[in-house]
Amino acid sequence: MANLRDIKDRIKSIESTKKITRAMKMVAAAKVKKSETAVKAARPYTRELVHMFQKLLNSVTEFSADTLKIKHAIDDYPALLQKREVKNVGLLVLTSNKGLAGAYNANVVRETLKRIKEYKDSGIGVYLFIAGQKGISALKKKCAQLNCPIVHEYYSAIENPSPMEAREIAEDMAEYFVSHKIDKVEIITTKFKNMMYYFVEDWPVLPVFGVVDVYDRITDDILDPLMEFYPDKHHILQKIVPMYMTNIFYQALLEAQASELASRMTAMSAASTNAEKMIKELSIEYNKTRQFAITQEIIEVVSGANSQKG
Repeated sequence: MANLRDIKDRIKSIESTKKITRAMKMVAAAKVKKSETAVKAARPYTRELVHMFQKLLNSVTEFSADTLKIKHAIDDYPALLQKREVKNVGLLVLTSNKGLAGAYNANVVRETLKRIKEYKDSGIGVYLFIAGQKGISALKKKCAQLNCPIVHEYYSAIENPSPMEAREIAEDMAEYFVSHKIDKVEIITTKFKNMMYYFVEDWPVLPVFGVVDVYDRITDDILDPLMEFYPDKHHILQKIVPMYMTNIFYQALLEAQASELASRMTAMSAASTNAEKMIKELSIEYNKTRQFAITQEIIEVVSGANSQKG
């Protein structure tokens, strides 16, 4: 039977763990509410921006950069809208910087490896852009074996999603696309459903033709012919394309953050519940062991007294 001191030490250790998991659960619960609000507030804008962008594309028959000033790759909208044979794909993978979030990171990594295998089997190369320490750590060795280099790593973007962080990622991927290092841009993220549920999704970003937006809304209609653009459609597209890319990345970051926090809250809640169960079980074992020790002492005392009488 286990030693009383060992059982008592185990109970204290689990109680300490329970305090940590409860605190982490409370922190995650406070953050996830704020993150959920941000996700739901951003979705209508993202939906309408994608809808408007697709309608604008349907109304433009040719693209030209002749009258445009191009400072960065993301401003070169004709190159970004170019549809060509896919030889290499750029995957943006969104994970977390910290662990203890249940199966969140494992699910994203699993989907990423699945996509890499599918592309490799089709003879298509893969370049990885990874946000989150956990994804970087999990994929670094495996991607070295699969020959899919990690070309950019992001840490702060996943902790504090912002349009500026999203813009940085968009510019990096646009640079690779315009220079023909990649021919397709895709995001592997998680779609936040509610506090208890999220799911991993692949979001196509470039090329944009025939794309179904992230909210499953297909837009085949054409702009109202009475609508006019100033100065012209080309200048507007040069503004809209960077907005489209940046906002898609920003929305993906928001969805990933909310999913991660919800998964962490659920995991810490389950850990706290399991800790309580273990403490109860160990307390029962402790009491049984203590009672057994007391009984043994009584038996020894009685046996000693009887032996003296004899």
